[in-house]
Amino acid sequence: MSQSVSQSDGSGVEGSRFVGYLYVILVCFTGVAGFLVGTFVENLEAPRFLFLIPLPPTPFGFAAYGALTIAVVLGIPLLLVVYVSENVVEG
Repeated sequence: MSQSVSQSDGSGVEGSRFVGYLYVILVCFTGVAGFLVGTFVENLEAPRFLFLIPLPPTPFGFAAYGALTIAVVLGIPLLLVVYVSENVVEG
């Protein structure tokens, strides 16, 4: 009676690849959402990336604002998790 269960080698490559794809999908989604907001909503003020860098109040400006903001907000914690998981030695 043999079970054919496929298991990974424990390296977590599949999981980290999934998280990477999910990150890219979320960044692209917010870029598209920003473009749609900039296209269909009237009288918007210019967004300021990180409260410092003004972007034009155009669909592309809002797309850049959405994508860059999510990339930073999700990317920094994700990089910290990757760093900790690779460099912290188990107790």
